[in-house]
Amino acid sequence: MRRVVETPIRFNQAHRTMTALLDPLHLPQHFADIAELEEFMTRPSAALVADLRALDGDIVILGVGGKMGPTLARLARRAAPDKRILAVARFSEKGLKDQLAAAGIECIQADLADRDAVARLPDVKNVVYMAGRKFGSAGAEHLTWAMNAYVPALVAQRYRDSRIAAFSSGCVYPYVHVYSQGATEATPTKPPPGEYAWSVVARERLFEHFSKTLGTPGRLIRLNYAIDMRYGVLHDIARRVFERKPISVATGHVNVIWQGDANSHVLRALRHCTAPTSGLNVSGPETLSVRVLANAFAARFGRSALLEGSEEPTCWLVNTGEAARLFGYPNVPVGRMIDWVAEWVAAGKQSWDKETHFDVRSGEF
Repeated sequence: MRRVVETPIRFNQAHRTMTALLDPLHLPQHFADIAELEEFMTRPSAALVADLRALDGDIVILGVGGKMGPTLARLARRAAPDKRILAVARFSEKGLKDQLAAAGIECIQADLADRDAVARLPDVKNVVYMAGRKFGSAGAEHLTWAMNAYVPALVAQRYRDSRIAAFSSGCVYPYVHVYSQGATEATPTKPPPGEYAWSVVARERLFEHFSKTLGTPGRLIRLNYAIDMRYGVLHDIARRVFERKPISVATGHVNVIWQGDANSHVLRALRHCTAPTSGLNVSGPETLSVRVLANAFAARFGRSALLEGSEEPTCWLVNTGEAARLFGYPNVPVGRMIDWVAEWVAAGKQSWDKETHFDVRSGEF
């Protein structure tokens, strides 16, 4: 049962003890550099290794070039050494294709909006679909809808005989009350206004349509806020506190999950596909107070948080009870993530300078 956490440290000792008993990942105190961060983030758990070993067929990752794709690909490679891991993207980021290839991942350069290019992709039994568009949607809504609805239709038809775990978002749900324990997979997908959220609903509808008509098993991964040291809700809050910038608490509560745990859950979801496809919420189990998170960072930095406004009674929150039933609780607890992000930001280590805009309530991104 979800708790609204007003003191995000309180539950961590018991959670760390249980995590160590179940599947020790030997959580570090901090990360010296990006190499150390990514090594840990792509270190597979025993449960992930077992699930991928039991999964028949190879894995292709479509849209690997985003914030989560490269680490998901390397995690899959390390967890399933006997499988082919293929990665598809335009590879516009310099050096990414070579880095993935050096890790033993087969890279295919293709534009997923090109029908002929999608048709030429190899047959693969297991598909992780990561392509999509969010930021920059305002003023270019046509491109957002093309990426979030047209491309899924092409992929769903091309991989009709595969399993498809498709990234979605908690933004498909309406705002729910902070004490509601979050939207469950049964909550109707009727988001607040905004082209982006509705285009993600369209993405789900296209995968649902072809799953029902073609019999393709799948899962729609409704992810809320993965955490990396270089970006994410915790990074946004920590950086604003450290730079003495104001933080609005109107969107007063969030869910977060360590990116390594999120990637692991997505890959493990391939063993839990349904026909027709169905939603699966992926995030941490706690409803976290933005005010408390800001004050936690402020205490670590030895300064005050500049908080503005007051908390609205509703926001985007998901209930992860089903994911917990399938995969157990995430390995990395909130308190450790706060410690890691605080050390990273205070040390001036790399930031991607890409805010999540978690505090935007208008739906315009």
